[in-house]
Amino acid sequence: MARSDINRTGEMEMFVRVVDHGGFSAAAQVVGLTPSAVSKLVARLEARLGVRLAQRSTRHFALTPEGQNYYDRALHILADLDEAERTAGAGGRPTGRLRISSSASYVTHVLAPILPAFLDAWPDIDIDVVQTDTVIDLLADRTDIAVRAGPMPDSRLVARKLGETRMMIVAAPGWIARHGMPQSPAELERHDRLGFAYSRATNGWPLLDQGRETLLPLPARIRVSDGEGIRRLALAGIGIARLATFTIGDDLAAGRLVPLLEQHNPGDTEAFHAVFLGRSESLPARGRVLLDHLAEHGRVA
Repeated sequence: MARSDINRTGEMEMFVRVVDHGGFSAAAQVVGLTPSAVSKLVARLEARLGVRLAQRSTRHFALTPEGQNYYDRALHILADLDEAERTAGAGGRPTGRLRISSSASYVTHVLAPILPAFLDAWPDIDIDVVQTDTVIDLLADRTDIAVRAGPMPDSRLVARKLGETRMMIVAAPGWIARHGMPQSPAELERHDRLGFAYSRATNGWPLLDQGRETLLPLPARIRVSDGEGIRRLALAGIGIARLATFTIGDDLAAGRLVPLLEQHNPGDTEAFHAVFLGRSESLPARGRVLLDHLAEHGRVA
């Protein structure tokens, strides 16, 4: 069959529908075809590609690894086609839906305050915000842009730096009233400390002790899934926390949190990046204008 005679986009769309609806019958109802016709379309796609995309029976449908890879890439290709058509119809204005992944801390203290201005400037762009401190697979999670803290080991990602933030050990005045003010790094080990419930780049709290940098072991008693949760527990007087200063500036100014052992703070910082897959020029226009907005207004300090 000549390449020009193959409706590759139609086959791709049908395969995505089958996956999204969990099988041939459900997809057939949506598109108004018989299940056998949908099955034949997918079988024709598999024959042309020379690979099995799914394992199926009368009651079961599951993607093979090759099928999962094809499905993930098909989603991006179809999204790009939709973007091209919407942009053409909108006279070149950025349009469509963006999926953003970021930590609850960044969303609360940086993204939320700057998002209204972005939405006012670009009324044809819709936003999905996913809050997680977990490092996700952008392709598998169908995420356009993620804001991440820490080092950037994934070479597939393009990163745009959004600044750096200093780290600080803090506690609530109520906690200090009950337990006293720690005077040395060794004293911290005797107190309840709030930590993350997942592995991080630095496995402990770096501190200066007698001129040498040491690493205080990670807190074991109280662990939380995100930085904003740690901040809220610290404010409630549950324990001592080590937090990014961009999240606690207002709390420090208002006296809701108090710095501890600043003379032992090594001054380490954590970098923030907006990351995406592929090249900058391949990012949809809606993604590019969001990156520009983050670079101008969404920096941490």
